[in-house]
Amino acid sequence: MPAGAVDTETLVAAVTEPTRRRMLSLLLEQGESTATTLADSLPITRQAVSKHLAVLARVGLVKGEKSGREIRYQLDVETLDRATRSLGELAAAWDQRLMRIKQIAERAAAKQPKQ
Repeated sequence: MPAGAVDTETLVAAVTEPTRRRMLSLLLEQGESTATTLADSLPITRQAVSKHLAVLARVGLVKGEKSGREIRYQLDVETLDRATRSLGELAAAWDQRLMRIKQIAERAAAKQPKQ
């Protein structure tokens, strides 16, 4: 894994939480935002937003830049693109697994005597 890369499991854990996905959407819409501004759009406290932003920053999906007394957060588009590809590959692998399970189940059902 390249330096600074995050494993797929950690990435999936970060983005499967609905509030974090909503935060990513808000940052995508707004370009950048502070924890306070994000909290105004979410049903959670500013402190909770900060904790979620820390998780997203750890996996590299957002980055914060100090501007005066606040930190302005924005998406790391390059990391988001890599994450999207990684999650797409994961989805494709699961699609293949599920297809194999379906085929096994269909063969097993075909071998069952009809009643």
